[in-house]
Amino acid sequence: MKLALVNGIKTEATEGVRGTCQGCGSEVISKCGPIKINHWAHKGIRNCDPWWENETEWHRAWKNNFPIEWQETPMMDDCTNERHIADIRTGHGLVIEFQHSHIHSEERTSRENFYKNMVWVVDGRRLKRDFSRFQQSQKRFLYFKDARLKGYFLVDSPKETFPVQWLDSTVPVIFDFRGSPEESESITSHDNTLWCLLPKKADKYAVIMAISSENFITTSQSQKELMATDELIRFFSDLLKPRQRPMNRPTKNSLFEIRGGKLKRKQRFR
Repeated sequence: MKLALVNGIKTEATEGVRGTCQGCGSEVISKCGPIKINHWAHKGIRNCDPWWENETEWHRAWKNNFPIEWQETPMMDDCTNERHIADIRTGHGLVIEFQHSHIHSEERTSRENFYKNMVWVVDGRRLKRDFSRFQQSQKRFLYFKDARLKGYFLVDSPKETFPVQWLDSTVPVIFDFRGSPEESESITSHDNTLWCLLPKKADKYAVIMAISSENFITTSQSQKELMATDELIRFFSDLLKPRQRPMNRPTKNSLFEIRGGKLKRKQRFR
């Protein structure tokens, strides 16, 4: 963990310091060295948050985009007394969970049910094939010519785009394919894009939104919800309603445009 309570204040680990775990209240000791990032560890047998995972520099870089008082925030269900530590809980009540390691669908569902108003940010570079699969699938993205819909895409085979354990999520899942902080520093602003998979589908299509990391951070800091996902899904579902007959996919990538109040498919220009 990055933070523990030292004299009642959220504090990062420094050599020789002891603190108190925010989750279980037990004593933790600082672990500082040249190999692993500085962190706090439970002194004895750990009996704390089962959802906790070992952190990477990727986790830390993301957390550092938010005020320290929002980081690693304990939350409790008043009915069950179940207690967990959110990676980020903003001042507006939005929870952001950063996930690097593999997660089982059951745990993902449990977290979504517990936090409710939340967003996932997933390390898209965890497995080498994840990024290459995403790059290949981009060739099949359906996009809109209408400037008002710039940044939104439809895909009919999301399992060929993202890891399957995220496809049934009930909250937005943002995939970060930029890699480690060192790799991110070398990318161009054009590549500084996050890819958000919206929950549910519009007709048979999954809806994907491209958003810059800066825009995501700013929006999540200032709003209770990242986006009105239900309204967006209804909007795209309504756009697709006139297209009832299945159509063969053109040999080139498709694009949509709005003509006469209806969604029309158009061949991409060479």
